[in-house]
Amino acid sequence: MTIRRFATFVITVLAIGAVGCSDNPKAAPTKAEITVDPNIFTVDHPELFKLAQVETRDLPIELKVNGTITPDVTRTIHVTSQGSGRVVDLRVKLGDRVKKGQVLLSIYSADLAGAFSDYQKALADERLSKRALDRAQLLLSQGALAQKDFEVAQDAEDKATLDVQNTEHRVRVLGGDPDHPSSIIELRAPVPGTIVEQNVAGFEGVKSLDNSPNLFTIADLSQVWVVCDVYENDLSEVHFGDLSEIRLNAYPDRVFQGKIADISRVLDPNTRSAKVRIVLANPEGSLRPGMFAVATLRSRKSVPRVLVPSTAVMRLQDKDWVFRKEATNKFRRVEVHTLGTTPDGLQQIGDGVKAGEQVVAQALEFSTAVAEQGQ
Repeated sequence: MTIRRFATFVITVLAIGAVGCSDNPKAAPTKAEITVDPNIFTVDHPELFKLAQVETRDLPIELKVNGTITPDVTRTIHVTSQGSGRVVDLRVKLGDRVKKGQVLLSIYSADLAGAFSDYQKALADERLSKRALDRAQLLLSQGALAQKDFEVAQDAEDKATLDVQNTEHRVRVLGGDPDHPSSIIELRAPVPGTIVEQNVAGFEGVKSLDNSPNLFTIADLSQVWVVCDVYENDLSEVHFGDLSEIRLNAYPDRVFQGKIADISRVLDPNTRSAKVRIVLANPEGSLRPGMFAVATLRSRKSVPRVLVPSTAVMRLQDKDWVFRKEATNKFRRVEVHTLGTTPDGLQQIGDGVKAGEQVVAQALEFSTAVAEQGQ
């Protein structure tokens, strides 16, 4: 029989005896009460449970903030078409990896057709002016042509040559090849990477450059950003170049190492937070834009923290508890506020226990044994 049950039994017997021995039949019966602390536990063999001493250690301040994986803007290219028209062949889609020079889509463009027409007319005019200049050169050498007439022919040839150069440049800007006349624009990838944005579908019309959004966005995802929100109260603990640990819902068992590359100088007026950008290497391509991330930022300043083994903390009814030694065979269940773990597996405690106190090292094992003893 445990001490708690024995005490309840004795008090009940004394209460019954007091009522039975009363000489005054009108006297109210005596009711005995006892308050038993549910957080105090007495064990028969305390030596079976290993104890751990609460310690303190100077540790950097840790901030856990939410963030999102985004492409590195410095490694991102927006792909647009210089000419308007209609898509006739869409060869890639959102999420595809592309190589430099790969055809993304083909557009039937009246702009390109007009550019080729102007180019071919300029070539014909240049050939005609070239023949006229050759004749003028021959006549001038024989004294049959005035110098001013020769200069007019030379000026016509120069203008015709300039027209050819301008129209050829226009064809190339629109994506055409002057040596292969066509009205089809083949839009090619300017850099290798992954298509992270697509604003066009098959057989859609493509507007001119001045009023059309980019058709594709290609990003090099070998390096990505984690953009986090840090509240203004915590900004003093965040510095350029600080290391951080990134955890993702997609890979719960992996920890990624990053470095703070930028801290916004403007606060969001609604959340009173600043954007903090962390650069993260992504050589395997496993980190994808849009993934949710939790970043652990460690301050350069250290503060004393109370530490216990992680196994000394038990989760019960959405609260964290430890069993603190009160006497030789008596332990108190104490609620604690946890702050996170250290790299060597110790649990940081905000309040509940103090340095020098002893707690049960295996809280779950102790709780099970006490429950069995009370039955």
